[in-house]
Amino acid sequence: MKHTPTISAEFEDYLKQNNMTLAQFAENSGVHQRTLSNWITQHRPVSVQQLDRITLAMGLPEGYFYNLYIENYIINRSPNMRRIEPLLYRCAELDKLDAIRRMIGQIMDNLLYSPRLFYIAEELFSQGQYAAALPIYENVAEVEKYQHSERLAVCQYRIFTIHIGDDQNRNFRAATLLEAFVERLDEIDQLDALKDLANLYRSLRKWDKVDEMARKMREKAEVQYSMKHQQKNRKSREHEKETRGPLFGYIAYADLLCASVCEAQGDYQQALQYTYAYANLDWVIEKDENTLHWIKLFQDWADCNIYVNKLLSGDTSVLPDYIEYIAASKVDKEMVTKLLNVMFAANRFQLDVNHVLECFETLIDSFVKLGQSSSDMYTKQVIPEQLARFEYELAYYYLYRSMYNDGFKYLMYAMLKSDIINNETYFINCMGLFLHFQDYAVPETKTGFLKLIEKVWLKNVKKNGTADRRS
Repeated sequence: MKHTPTISAEFEDYLKQNNMTLAQFAENSGVHQRTLSNWITQHRPVSVQQLDRITLAMGLPEGYFYNLYIENYIINRSPNMRRIEPLLYRCAELDKLDAIRRMIGQIMDNLLYSPRLFYIAEELFSQGQYAAALPIYENVAEVEKYQHSERLAVCQYRIFTIHIGDDQNRNFRAATLLEAFVERLDEIDQLDALKDLANLYRSLRKWDKVDEMARKMREKAEVQYSMKHQQKNRKSREHEKETRGPLFGYIAYADLLCASVCEAQGDYQQALQYTYAYANLDWVIEKDENTLHWIKLFQDWADCNIYVNKLLSGDTSVLPDYIEYIAASKVDKEMVTKLLNVMFAANRFQLDVNHVLECFETLIDSFVKLGQSSSDMYTKQVIPEQLARFEYELAYYYLYRSMYNDGFKYLMYAMLKSDIINNETYFINCMGLFLHFQDYAVPETKTGFLKLIEKVWLKNVKKNGTADRRS
């Protein structure tokens, strides 16, 4: 039988090696002498706070004894949340995720602990400690999978939010799983979940799903907005949960999403009708500063998209006005989208936009280094996808104009971004464009592209378990 060491035994060894009395250590650590004595002689567990003081006084790193503490006082014992809860928070602070999983595993099958564990996960989530919150949400979701509860739905929403990353295939699976739980969320969380799903599907160019999520969101938002402004309900709703953004914004954003669907399908006239709808927000009742801020944002987006839909429908006469609009715009994440539309038009209608690219050269180069740390689904998902498309359109433009150095440069960027987001369609398009112009590539360029293609191939071999017969 394997002997499990104890913290108290290591503590006693420390006292002997340092020729220190219990009273001396108590004075150094700030832990009462009687507490230390009871710990050693009667095996009464010390609290996590006391353990931290003991660890510090012994000159050991923070959390040094946590795994032993779990082994000595939590594993194979009746769960004691007075010990487990503070240790969960401390393990989260110190990024000891394995220790969190061990503790959660100890109480995994008991429904009685779900509410408290859920509360802890929500606290960690609100603090941005997503990695620590994730195994707790997963535990609660597993335990409550047959309960059909709102808490289960919230867990699935949080798991979805935490899991979303660069891999678009993984993101699609996460979105599909979340959809089954949206209706179990409360009415306010449903709006945010539908908006997140719509933006994620937008990044995946799943336009039927974008349209579905947008229409559901508009319908639910209209109900909530009407209820909010019914005089008889105002008082009772004062302390109710708030959406992340203004309530009217979900209605307007649904129109914006529907416009993007129509644009992607080439129905520019219908896209314009949706755009005019979210440009005209005279029906909004609120007049506070935040509301006016959002109304202006929607009007700015509408101004931009009116140009875009006219341009992409073939009215190239609006291009100078659109360029002037972009130049006067505030430099922000939307600049990728605005310039992407220019390149779409340039490649579709064979327009010369060299002067535009020269004007925005510094800004375009900065896009290549663009990093997204925002928790907003649009910024995390839609912008990186559009950046990959923008780099491809740039490469296409330059290569077809025999500007091969710039063309291959941006094609490499596009391939790298497509690999990062795991978008096979984009990567294949890039490969096809490279093969079409490979005769114009210098040897160094060819070598770089072939190395990247081999790297992606080997990654897929490893991921999919395909036989690798290289000698």
